[in-house]
Amino acid sequence: MPFDPDRPYRVDPKVALRPEPFGALAYHYGNRRLLFLRSTALVSVLERLDDHVSAAEAVASVTTAARSTSALLAALGHLESSGVIGAR
Repeated sequence: MPFDPDRPYRVDPKVALRPEPFGALAYHYGNRRLLFLRSTALVSVLERLDDHVSAAEAVASVTTAARSTSALLAALGHLESSGVIGAR
């Protein structure tokens, strides 16, 4: 199923996020992928996914700028296809 920003998501329990000055490192213990998250705003969204009823609402809690919103939703779509996040 493709990424749907109106659905609730969560960070996969097999993923560890390590904060860094540039954003964070995301390591998936299941598929052994290491991703560099180069946006502190994206890390903030990931930290808030469980607190919101949809991915779009989590993004809106971080920014209201249209350009930032679309970039963050695109990044979440990539993270979903990489297994970092999944639907709740």
